[in-house]
Amino acid sequence: MAAAKLWYYPLTQHRCRGSEYILVPLGKIIRNHTLTILKSASTDSKWKGYCAATFVVLIWSGWLVVSRSGAQSVLTIYDLAMIRYGVSSIVALPFVLYFKPWQTMPVKRIVLISFLLSPFYILLVFGGFIFAPAAHGGIFMNGVLPAITLILGWLWLSERPVMQQIAGGILIVIGTGLATVDQSPLLTPDTWIGDLMFLGGAVFFSFYMVAGRVWQVSAMQILLCGSVINAITFFPIWLLFLPSGFQLAQNSELYLQLFYQGLIPNLVGIMCVTYAVRSIGSPATAAFMAAVPAAGTVLSFILLGEAPGLLGWFSLMPLTIGILMVALARR
Repeated sequence: MAAAKLWYYPLTQHRCRGSEYILVPLGKIIRNHTLTILKSASTDSKWKGYCAATFVVLIWSGWLVVSRSGAQSVLTIYDLAMIRYGVSSIVALPFVLYFKPWQTMPVKRIVLISFLLSPFYILLVFGGFIFAPAAHGGIFMNGVLPAITLILGWLWLSERPVMQQIAGGILIVIGTGLATVDQSPLLTPDTWIGDLMFLGGAVFFSFYMVAGRVWQVSAMQILLCGSVINAITFFPIWLLFLPSGFQLAQNSELYLQLFYQGLIPNLVGIMCVTYAVRSIGSPATAAFMAAVPAAGTVLSFILLGEAPGLLGWFSLMPLTIGILMVALARR
């Protein structure tokens, strides 16, 4: 008895009168206390994960509005692309040089990931905002993304979709179809060009998502390929050959694009997504992302005055449900 590790714990008044004590094993006290701390930390981490996922929704829906505003300004889409790569690469370069992510990444993968996140991808997206409203960017790019990724996973990884995912994909197609035939005053005879460009951007990003999953691409590798390499390759082309509207842009518009395009999606967005996935898991994070098309539509209506027609609003219902069904399906 003398060798046993014990802890003296006073009984509460209602259980015993006076200052009586009982002997409790120290290991039991420590174990229970540790479990309480871990449970509390887990709950706290999940709440932070939910906050991070919510912030991602706000980032991407806000990006739709900022990109539409930039594409409609005197800045060219080439300026927007240079801002995106240039500013983010300046911030990312010290981290890339310190962690040296190229050492653990084959050259072919560096080339492919850089290409999938290259100006070919981003110029398709920014070009789409010239012809189509911000809401269509959320629908034809973010909204269609899960369905395209599902198809690529089937063709590339031989992952046959389950019935819930197929049904979700059908609802996504229905939602995009309703948005296509919407009779909003914002739509022009050239809106379909923007929609196709958004779809092209979604294909690029879907390939990137599947490749990143297969190759387990890290955050530092993304910064290397998505920011630094593309900035190095695109800057001389932009400087020597492409039209620019920097000299004509108002300071407010220029600062907005420099801050948002350069920092928020590529840096803050990546960190928030990574934290959310680690805290609440990929399915829950993907479920939050289902809100991007609807949130983008609401923000574009509030900030840009771009109100979709009745079918445009209604298209968000099957689209969001379809995204949730694809994201939360269990194999």
